[in-house]
Amino acid sequence: MPRALGPATMRALRLNTDGRRHPVENALSLTVLGLGLVAFVCGFIVSAHVVASWAGVAGFLVGLVSQYFSATTAERSVNVVGMVMSFVGVLTGVSHGGFLP
Repeated sequence: MPRALGPATMRALRLNTDGRRHPVENALSLTVLGLGLVAFVCGFIVSAHVVASWAGVAGFLVGLVSQYFSATTAERSVNVVGMVMSFVGVLTGVSHGGFLP
């Protein structure tokens, strides 16, 4: 148990589970998560339907590319969560008015 005596590490969002660095893949995964969060939150605000629609489409498309290039299961999990939030944001944004003001 050599790790029992070592310092505690923060494992809340650890995307490099294979021990190698993946800066591009991590950036893509976090971008998808961010776009999905913006689309999801703005989708429930009626006056922000344009932002929700476009952020959702961008998040979903970037999520597909990120899913293709992802290297670890943690990155894939973040991608799926971001893509689902983007999809819900697009649906609610379109239901509130669509892509144009």
